[in-house]
Amino acid sequence: MVIKNGSSVLMGIQDRMPGMPKNRGLHDREAKRAEIIGVARELFVSDGFERTSVSRLAKAVGITANTLYWYFEDKDDILVAVLTAIVAEDAADYADIADRPLAERLEWLVERLQRVGPLVSTVHERATKSDVINIWHNGFHTYAESIFAVDVAASGFSGPEADAMIRIGTFVVEGLLTHAPSPAATRAVIDQLVAAMSHGRAPGG
Repeated sequence: MVIKNGSSVLMGIQDRMPGMPKNRGLHDREAKRAEIIGVARELFVSDGFERTSVSRLAKAVGITANTLYWYFEDKDDILVAVLTAIVAEDAADYADIADRPLAERLEWLVERLQRVGPLVSTVHERATKSDVINIWHNGFHTYAESIFAVDVAASGFSGPEADAMIRIGTFVVEGLLTHAPSPAATRAVIDQLVAAMSHGRAPGG
């Protein structure tokens, strides 16, 4: 597991998050921002990103829509903050299972991210329309690829073959999140991927 590389990528994603208003104390700003992110996360997952308006979110937090814009440029910025918080939580917990076999780690990761599955589709829909979401999506791919890098190298892949296998792994995980098959089907796909990696060859080779 390449937690260090993944963490640095995650920090890069966080660094691109929008700035905070200047007329409040740092602690108050961070506390209110965290509150907005928490409420937005609940609404985006339960009701959907498109159906959650800025005014509805602001009302749920107990502020006006104009006040919410002190903390975020727009709703896409809020989505990026929610996504970054989710990935940060999962990355921190992932460190606790870093010594497990790759198949178990991938199964755990997919199960965790499937809990916010509706947001995966939203990211794909918004990435072509929003620069900030597209940047986040690319950063997530880099983070996901870092998860596979050491395992791919240890399996004997190098150069272009290693790059291809890393991308295959990332696409497999993203596909499992997008299509959400049964747990048994998910594990079967993961096992096939890991088996191909363990033999030091690409699928079909």
